[in-house]
Parts: sequence; structure tokens; C-alpha cells
Amino acid sequence: MFVRLFICMFVAGMVASAALSAAKAANIDLPVPRVTIQPGDLISADMVIIRRFPEKTTRRFQVVMSREDMVGKVARRTLQPGHPVPATAVAPDVVIKRGEPARLVFQEGGLFIIAQAEALQNGVVGAFVRVRNIDSGLIVTGKVQSDGSILIGN
Repeated sequence: MFVRLFICMFVAGMVASAALSAAKAANIDLPVPRVTIQPGDLISADMVIIRRFPEKTTRRFQVVMSREDMVGKVARRTLQPGHPVPATAVAPDVVIKRGEPARLVFQEGGLFIIAQAEALQNGVVGAFVRVRNIDSGLIVTGKVQSDGSILIGN
């Protein structure tokens, strides 16, 4: 009788352990805002925490999956604390803004030429944008640098 009871308890423990493991596997850690983030706010590391959600959360809509995908980006809409962030709700920070002056840098080997330009479109770091050289009126395409300049040439 004692052996049967022991076996039943052992089997029940195994079933409970398997159910708990399945429940753990069905969860996913996602970054969420710690505070309300308004549209246009730059998201910093202290504004983001990690929270556990059911895996089905990522099947309903595309969400930001890692903290690195949020930090340093700009909120495109209001982000509520503790809620998963839709992937379309954050965007890279615009470094070059359309219509504003920009520094145009031509680099070829050891030669550097710097000129003033007007941005014809918005641009994030690494993007190619069109600009108009203020002096010549020539329209060129260059790559946006992290310092806000636009690099043309090789």
C-alpha cells in the first residue's frame, strides 16, 4: 500500500513538473516602458525594464524583442508602462532634418573638402540622403554620419 502511494505521488510530481516546465517554456521576456513615454521622446536605458509575457503575445502583433531595439530610438506614439511595445511604435532618431543646414564632407584619400548644404530629406545615421550644396546648387547624395555630417565620395 505504501509503495503504491509513493508511486502515485512520484507520478503526480512528474506530471506537475512537466506542466510547470511547459508553462515556463510558453513565456517570453520582453522589454517594456517603466514610465509613460510620449511621442518624440528619446528612449533611454533607464526607461526600459524586462517583463515576462505569454509567448502568444508575440503572435498577436510584431513587438520589440530586445532592450537594444528600444534604447536610443524615438517613440512614434505614446508607450504605456508595462505593456509590450509594437515594433512600429519606435523609430531611429532622425539626425538630419529636411530643410535644415548640414555639413557636407567630401573625402577622397587624404583630401577633405567641407561645404554647407541643405538637407532635402530626413535621415538617420547610416542612411543615404539627398542634399543641395548651398554654394553651387548641385544636388548630391551622401551617407549620414553620427556627428550629423553627410559624407560623399569613396
